[in-house]
Amino acid sequence: MGASLPPKEANLFKLIVKSYETKQYKKGLKAADAILKKFPDHGETLSMKGLTLNCLDRKSEAYELVRMGLKHDLKSHVCWHVYGLLYRSDREYREAIKCYRNALKRDPDNIEILRDLSLLQAQMRDLTGFVETRQQLLTLKPNHRMNWIGFAVSHHLNSNALKAVEILEAYEGTLEDDHPPDNERCEHGEMLLYKVSLLEESSSMERALEELHKKELKIVDKLDYKEQEVSLLVKLGRLEEGAELYRVLLSMNPDNYRYYQGLQKCLGLYAENSQYSPDEIERLDDLYKSLRQKYSWSSAVKRIPLDFLQGEKFREAADNYIRPLLTKGVPSLFSDLSPLYDHPGKADILEQIILELEYSVRVTGAYPGRVEKEPPSTLLWALFLLAQHYDRRGQYDMALSKIDEAMEHTPTVIDLYSAKSRFLKHAGDLAAAAALADEARCMDLADRYINSECVKRMLQADQVPLAEKTAVLFTKDGDQHNNLHDMQCMWYELASGESYFRQGDLGRALKKFLGVEKHYADITEDQFDFHSYCLRKMTLRAYVEMLKFQDRLHSHAYFHKAAAGAIRCYLKLYDSPIKSTSEEDDDMSKLLPSQKKKLRQKQRKAEARAKKEAEGKNEESNVTGVSKSGKRPVKPVDPDPHGEKLLQVEDPMSESTKYLKLLQKNSPESLETHLLSFEVNMRKQKILLAFQALKQLLRLNAEHPDSHRSLIKFFHKVDSMPAPTTDTETLIWSVLGAERPLISQLQGNSLVEANMNFLKNHQDSLMHRAAVAEVLYLLEPGRKSEAIALIEDSNNNTVPNTNGALGPVREWKLKDCVTVDKLLKTYLVDDAAASRWKKRCAEYFPYSTYFEGSRSSAVPGSAYNQNGSANHADHEHNAGSIAVNGNMEAFKDLNIQS
Repeated sequence: MGASLPPKEANLFKLIVKSYETKQYKKGLKAADAILKKFPDHGETLSMKGLTLNCLDRKSEAYELVRMGLKHDLKSHVCWHVYGLLYRSDREYREAIKCYRNALKRDPDNIEILRDLSLLQAQMRDLTGFVETRQQLLTLKPNHRMNWIGFAVSHHLNSNALKAVEILEAYEGTLEDDHPPDNERCEHGEMLLYKVSLLEESSSMERALEELHKKELKIVDKLDYKEQEVSLLVKLGRLEEGAELYRVLLSMNPDNYRYYQGLQKCLGLYAENSQYSPDEIERLDDLYKSLRQKYSWSSAVKRIPLDFLQGEKFREAADNYIRPLLTKGVPSLFSDLSPLYDHPGKADILEQIILELEYSVRVTGAYPGRVEKEPPSTLLWALFLLAQHYDRRGQYDMALSKIDEAMEHTPTVIDLYSAKSRFLKHAGDLAAAAALADEARCMDLADRYINSECVKRMLQADQVPLAEKTAVLFTKDGDQHNNLHDMQCMWYELASGESYFRQGDLGRALKKFLGVEKHYADITEDQFDFHSYCLRKMTLRAYVEMLKFQDRLHSHAYFHKAAAGAIRCYLKLYDSPIKSTSEEDDDMSKLLPSQKKKLRQKQRKAEARAKKEAEGKNEESNVTGVSKSGKRPVKPVDPDPHGEKLLQVEDPMSESTKYLKLLQKNSPESLETHLLSFEVNMRKQKILLAFQALKQLLRLNAEHPDSHRSLIKFFHKVDSMPAPTTDTETLIWSVLGAERPLISQLQGNSLVEANMNFLKNHQDSLMHRAAVAEVLYLLEPGRKSEAIALIEDSNNNTVPNTNGALGPVREWKLKDCVTVDKLLKTYLVDDAAASRWKKRCAEYFPYSTYFEGSRSSAVPGSAYNQNGSANHADHEHNAGSIAVNGNMEAFKDLNIQS
């Protein structure tokens, strides 16, 4: 580096490099300018100056200087290395790899470049290249532990676990007396456990167990040692030894559910579906009775039997489990019991138990069969549990009645208000739910969770401005709204995006959904720093798990929601394109002069309001954004805060395809993925791709209403297409002609007959009948009245119960009824039928604001008319103010949409 310079300038060049490494960028620039004054064409100095400017966020100058440096010294490995670093900082990893390879052509043994190249290869999963680079590093510097470990990990990632074991054994052979230094004992123990896991992965179980026992004294983490040992014993079929070791682990942590599950497997008493024979249940009961005597303080040993016990034994165990938790006042008791509701008959037994306990405590002050009096709070928690039970069963009247009784008993318990808010949301009164959640928030202004729950309820009620104001109470000073994005607050962005989508604001909705997608891109980038850190710290098993997690990152539920939301926005944008400026001018010319004047005044007011808000935000950031050092951190201003530019895409379908491919790759078992693929490809006229999506829908669930709707729509579209004229069209028709007879629903049936057969199989399902009605109208528009009759003739039957303990619970879900209402209004376009449907649903869902039920806040005079509650929170809202850490701050010009 700097070899072609005289001694004085060569020392200055070393100073540039040192200043870059120590982040003293101004000092580095000064030294670079001193060299360039005498040698203006020195390539390496130009490159280093460019790299320094890049750190000062002067990217365009940086690229210009580095390219100029490369032009003046094309054979310098420094120039190529710096060019690679520049690309790496901009996440252009493939270009960076090319630059590093060019640098290595000039200096093949440069360890720093090889190390940087290996990190990029790991990031990009170029595993073959990763192996080669790590081998070269080991050859150049074999006395460095990290090079041995890196070479072993590279082979493991390249699916060669046994080779990785050989490398680790070779490394152990380099240690004196096979012992690491004392300050590296933990790291060495972690490496040994990693080696055992590699042997386990390559199915060498006996060898792995032998190695584990041989190295026992050198492994510091004894818990991991025992867990690894028991895993190997079980896989080798040595179940008695495994059972003994699981009992040892239980003595260390009797609340670990995995240990109980492992013990059951060793004893031959474990079933994935939790279906056991009477004999197995008897043996399991005896096992847990013995464990309960040993670990009486453990909650797991009392809870697990509820999963397999039946009848009276379940009733007795559940009763004994619930009583002390009610006395103690555990708010999460219902969450603990909720998985039992999926077991046939257990929900009914639980209801009987809770009713008996509640009645006895209310009347006698004690539990049934007990003389000792319970504290007054026991009745409160019994009512709370009973209310949650009724909510789970869909009996919202009874749930709200019980929660009101609990609130009357003790009005200061925040959990009651949060629960009531949740019940109202389930019942369909979103505005009242938001108001109750806000009341709960006002009771504890320092609780971030309650604040977040309140924000979520507001977004569900489409009260976005109020939700934003509430959410930023727990963000840092400055640009508060963007701070939520910086914190990767994905639940907020998803809920906000869904709300904007419901309101038809596609720009803001897209902004939120694509913001979530960017978070996942950032998470992918964040792994880069761990490639060297984990090898240095020897956290090898966690490192490999992290890489596997990153490979399946886009299968996470939040990403699926964001990608699906973005695709829905693009579909809507394609179906209803945004008007261009010229089209808007044409529309204006058609208006009367008075209407034009009003419209222009309205636009001017909106612009003035937006300008005022922007100025207010700038002033706020100017006041609060100054740090203690007097420097203000400069954040890039969002040029498109409302997502208006996102709507100006030329081809929405090509944009949606980007996210669709990610969903198809990472969520192939989701019905929604293939439904979106079908909709996108039908609009793009990609018939074979649409058919491929249809086949996936039929594979996953042929009886789903959406699958049936897509099937009939597809072949109706195909049947209406003109005869093929090109070779491509002929090929498509021949493929469809060969595939159509293989679809069981269409064998020997016309589309109308297939539709009617589907109805026969699903007579009692509302959504299936709605799908049949929609398809019938599509195939034969003249039978519209018959299609409407199919929907109106649906019966909302009661859910059957076993012992009559439950009140009547109806089959129809509120969400499904709303979907049917929209079908009647927008597709079948029958206002009379929609009005009849609304009136009918208002009876079934009296709390629903959508259907204006008699008890909802949408109806004047109802209990929840005042934004959901008759308490102090309502008066605060009506005054347009909010409680902030004990103070009241006015929400000016805030229009709360409910």
